[in-house]
Amino acid sequence: MATIERMEVGQRMSRIVKHNETVYLCGQVGADANTDIAEQTRTMLEKVDALLDQAGSDRSSILSATIYLRDMKDFAAMNAVWDAWIPEGHAPARACVEARMARQELLVEISVVAAVG
Repeated sequence: MATIERMEVGQRMSRIVKHNETVYLCGQVGADANTDIAEQTRTMLEKVDALLDQAGSDRSSILSATIYLRDMKDFAAMNAVWDAWIPEGHAPARACVEARMARQELLVEISVVAAVG
């Protein structure tokens, strides 16, 4: 039978869901929405690191990432931070789309699926 573990469960969502050996993270945004795209991306990825660590995984085990940008004009600046963050040879399947954000000042959000360990 499949094992499902939910961590940091709230009314609307869990921050982490583990199903067998797969980790699903809820959408993550930058720590300070009043900063530029590079800083929002950097702090967003720091949150991803912390959640993956809590779930028994890390960035080298990311299977899939979906990145949402408020404006595609920020694509290159976001990618500069992403490219420095993702370990060489461990690039996941990835999509990046332009999307309306929950708050106007948010420039980027990410949803991640990773393997455990």
